[in-house]
Amino acid sequence: MFEKTDHYKAQIDILRPFEGNMLKQIKDYYKIGLTYSSNALEGNSLTEIETKVLLEDGLTVGGKPLRDIYEATGHAKAYDYIYTIARGEPISEQHIQAIHRLFYSQIDEEKAGYYRSEPVIITGSNFPAPSPDQIGRLMSEFAVWLKENEDKLHPVKFAALAHKEFVFIHPFIDGNGRVARLLMNLCLIRKGYTIAIIPPILRTEYIMLLEKAHQDDRPFMKFIEERVEETQKDLLRLLNIEVIRPIG
Repeated sequence: MFEKTDHYKAQIDILRPFEGNMLKQIKDYYKIGLTYSSNALEGNSLTEIETKVLLEDGLTVGGKPLRDIYEATGHAKAYDYIYTIARGEPISEQHIQAIHRLFYSQIDEEKAGYYRSEPVIITGSNFPAPSPDQIGRLMSEFAVWLKENEDKLHPVKFAALAHKEFVFIHPFIDGNGRVARLLMNLCLIRKGYTIAIIPPILRTEYIMLLEKAHQDDRPFMKFIEERVEETQKDLLRLLNIEVIRPIG
């Protein structure tokens, strides 16, 4: 399934290491893209240009809800954080809680980084979220799964499954989608892959495939593979490198 992503990764690996100002430019470029797209998937009203102005220039946009501003600045902080844990020890519960805390602290400091203590209903899903008393056990088991499978599964498959399993647990009162996509991208960059950006135009397909993944997760994995592939080709174009497509 992952021949194309491995092919483009090999092209990108020839250009490594990215260092200094080049590395900063790449990270900042995708910070804007991922922050905008991930928030837009959840209904945030900031455009990509408004997100860029906010994060790069510190200028807020008049007439926009304060929460939308906090979602963008919080997501950017969480994005920066995942690069600090891209190497070293396995991904832990504490890492996931820290991602949520950074994203959510300006929105609701009391609930930021803490598992929910109340039931939630996932709109549009036929599958109920686990009850609050199950969250601790499920997240502990999930952390073990991450540790045991990171080096066993193909990185794109591992990232897609991590996203899926986390969303199904739905451990926080809010922000689970944003954390899931940050976690997925953490899994990818830890293995040298580019991040996966899901554009808002694909929101319906994305949600549909996540719902279907309760019974068959192969289409969702394929969807994530395609998102990684598009970002890989985008990076090659940014670097002014000819995109050499795989044969066959």
